[in-house]
Amino acid sequence: MQTDVDVLIIGAGPAGSSAAALLHKQGFKLLVVEKQIFPRFVIGESLLPHCMDLLKEADLLDAVEAQNFIHKCGAVFLRGSETCNFDFSDQFTAGWKYTFQVPRADFDKTLADAVAARGVEILYGTGVTAISFNKDSAVVTIEPPDKIARKISARFVLDCSGYGRVLPRLLDLERPTSFPTREALFTHVTGDQRPAGREGGKIWACIHPAGPWVWIIPFSNGKTSTGVVATPEFFARHPGEPDAQLREILLADPNVAARLGQMQFAMPAQRISGYACAIKRLYGPHFALAGNATEFLDPIFSSGVTLALASANRAAQTIARQLHGDTVDWQADYADHVMQGINTFRAYVSAWYDGTLQDIFFAAQSNPDVMRQICSVLAGYVWDKANPYVAQPERALPLLAQIVKMKNKTVV
Repeated sequence: MQTDVDVLIIGAGPAGSSAAALLHKQGFKLLVVEKQIFPRFVIGESLLPHCMDLLKEADLLDAVEAQNFIHKCGAVFLRGSETCNFDFSDQFTAGWKYTFQVPRADFDKTLADAVAARGVEILYGTGVTAISFNKDSAVVTIEPPDKIARKISARFVLDCSGYGRVLPRLLDLERPTSFPTREALFTHVTGDQRPAGREGGKIWACIHPAGPWVWIIPFSNGKTSTGVVATPEFFARHPGEPDAQLREILLADPNVAARLGQMQFAMPAQRISGYACAIKRLYGPHFALAGNATEFLDPIFSSGVTLALASANRAAQTIARQLHGDTVDWQADYADHVMQGINTFRAYVSAWYDGTLQDIFFAAQSNPDVMRQICSVLAGYVWDKANPYVAQPERALPLLAQIVKMKNKTVV
């Protein structure tokens, strides 16, 4: 049995749902296949304000707003007695002043259900096992829960499979990442002693005395996501069962202990290792990659969902133009745009781990205008090239760190 569609979308997460919403609005016949059954747990729970623009673009923002997720108004970085507090109300780029902290099981299901309610068919529990191409289309083999393989002929295939990375594996598109191997050990807890008012919804990133960093993400359901990111060597120095290991590491940080000292684990600790990934190319004849199926960097700046939505929306627009018969340059119209965002975040991730950003964040004297420009990057506005800390971050951040160090020496 073979089914013909205009676009087959692999994955019903944020990228797949947003692309489906935009392509459905254009009148294309779609099929979304999702390997898992929703709701399902996934990490990556802190959105950035630019997500609001992207959700609105796909007419999905109202559905998310209706869930009453907790408002995230900024990010707080802590190192011992030092604090750097970014508030999205004070940033360089004109944009949203808040976003949401979201349990991804609820968030992803909200988006997928909204798309399905519009008439988009989503096949859950359905994997992709093979793909081939001819002149005008792709032929994809899918395996539904009944294990009876089906062929799908699609004019275009958009891979939004996230960590599943379906097409990168089937088409040998993966390449080694430039980032060293890191692991994340995490859980959800209750008993979080949150700050009052507006501050209570901000994400915390705490630099652990032993070198790793810890996230604290509050949810409106009373639970809090927390986890530690470190090298495998660090975790090896803290042997034990995952729950005990995570608890010991978390409580060894004074800032974390002050807030989570009364925590109770709401689920067993989970681990992701070697999560960073890279790709040889983002597109080919009759296919493109979006979201984490392209590259995943690191959780430190919560860029995952933003990049997923931005790449998916851009891909949907480009696919629509191509299927309508317009001339499309996938490199210029899609890949270059997506990589602009990825590479900007890459520069910030690298600067975080080599200490450059920490020097800037915890400087005794900081330039308010510069901090507003950096705040816009942390808000996800990584395509605003009017911002010098978007246009040339590899050059601007080390230079700023040097200036900060010189000023602090002068003060001392």
